[in-house]
Amino acid sequence: MKKPILMLAMVFTMGIFFTSCRDTANNNSDDTEMSDDMDDVNDDADDVADDLQEAGQDVGDAVENAANETGDAVKKAANETSDAVNDAADEVDGNDDY
Repeated sequence: MKKPILMLAMVFTMGIFFTSCRDTANNNSDDTEMSDDMDDVNDDADDVADDLQEAGQDVGDAVENAANETGDAVKKAANETSDAVNDAADEVDGNDDY
């Protein structure tokens, strides 16, 4: 009767021993996976930061181009208005070339 009880105790002990070792190994792999996931998150965050910086530069360039085009349009309108006023003044004075 003593041998079967000792055999059952030994099997129980071995089962607990291998189960606890297996759980510890799985916990380490979870930490490794979490570390890899954090690296991926950091890489993604860096990519987003780069994309935002590039988008900001594109917006700045677009604003600058729009300002230049608006300035050119205002200068052209001022020149055309000046020419129209001069033509009207010549017509009133009778100095028109028609």
